[in-house]
Amino acid sequence: MSELVYVLQPVYGKDDPALLDETVSLIESAGAEYAGAIRQNIREVNPATVVGEGKLMELNERLSGIDATVLFNGSLSPSQTLNIAHALGGRKVIDRTTLILDIFALRAESNEGKLQVELAQLRYLYPRLRGKGSELSRLGGGIGTRGPGESKLETDRRHIRNRIRALEARLAETEKRRGLQTERRKKERIKTIALVGYTNTGKSTLLNALTGADVLVKDALFATLDPTARAFEIEGLPFLLVDTVGFLRDLPHQLIEAFKSTLESALNCDLALIVCDASGDYETQLETTRRTLGDLGFSAPSLVVLNKCDRVPNARFPRDCVCISAKQNVGLDALKEQIFEILKEDFLFVTLHIPYAEMAEYAKLRPLATERKNTFTDDGALIEAWISAIHAPLFKKFVK
Repeated sequence: MSELVYVLQPVYGKDDPALLDETVSLIESAGAEYAGAIRQNIREVNPATVVGEGKLMELNERLSGIDATVLFNGSLSPSQTLNIAHALGGRKVIDRTTLILDIFALRAESNEGKLQVELAQLRYLYPRLRGKGSELSRLGGGIGTRGPGESKLETDRRHIRNRIRALEARLAETEKRRGLQTERRKKERIKTIALVGYTNTGKSTLLNALTGADVLVKDALFATLDPTARAFEIEGLPFLLVDTVGFLRDLPHQLIEAFKSTLESALNCDLALIVCDASGDYETQLETTRRTLGDLGFSAPSLVVLNKCDRVPNARFPRDCVCISAKQNVGLDALKEQIFEILKEDFLFVTLHIPYAEMAEYAKLRPLATERKNTFTDDGALIEAWISAIHAPLFKKFVK
């Protein structure tokens, strides 16, 4: 039987039903079952338990006879977590950050991804070790126990600090290797396009549609955790498309910090496609994505892509976006045209005249050109090609 999760939803000012819907999706993505929710309008935060004593008593009554974990749909300090758990008769209490960390631990497949998740979990749990005593001495199951595991948390704080330092060192080496790959791409002048946006908006489906890849596609939050890169062409020119981890409202800063090197590498791109779900609250998705990109210091050009437009055929969307359906292969040609329109200023379309006597010299430059048409004449070859603007001086003597 899956773990039952009951949500304690704090409401600061205006209620937001979409936030609870998103939380239910998170619960299901963690392999648990949503049991219900209770809301609390908060005018004044109780420093000990956030919500008032009366609301906790009401929640305790509702959960009578039910073995359910209580999810506080926000962030809790270590003492607040303990106080709420005590007020609820010792029930297991987690916050939104713990839930998202658990999903990341469930989704990580690569060695680097697992290291990043473990580092994020340990950084989050480290200040919560003090004073837990018997709570950490029992092995448990369910949300909050994946990743580093309870067995590691039973050790002393010094061991946890050493483990954090070791993980940071290993990830620094990985970051260094990734930096070398990025530099190599820059030297080869391969334009990189990053798919960014809210989780579960169809980024992986779009990657597959544009590149012919077979990346995992799943209707679940954070189905893709490890970045994936695939090559594709527009107008015969090679591009690299990179899929990244999805964003979410109030994404825990521990995760942003842990995955910062991965995100920065993917976002060290020439163009970002901000993918939003046209059938959902795409304005919130776009705002969340832009805010997260801003936190990462992102400054490259971007293009808003509204996916799943086939689900809302009569809707009106902003003119500065591209409407597509990656699953139905609708609007992809228009998307490619927009991508090329933004990036083409870095390329020149030229006609080259290569005398037969200078073919050997041109052969050395040929890897830097994307040939589209070759015509052989009496005195040489006429070649129509795209070249990078930065390499134009090398071809100057051959440009007709």
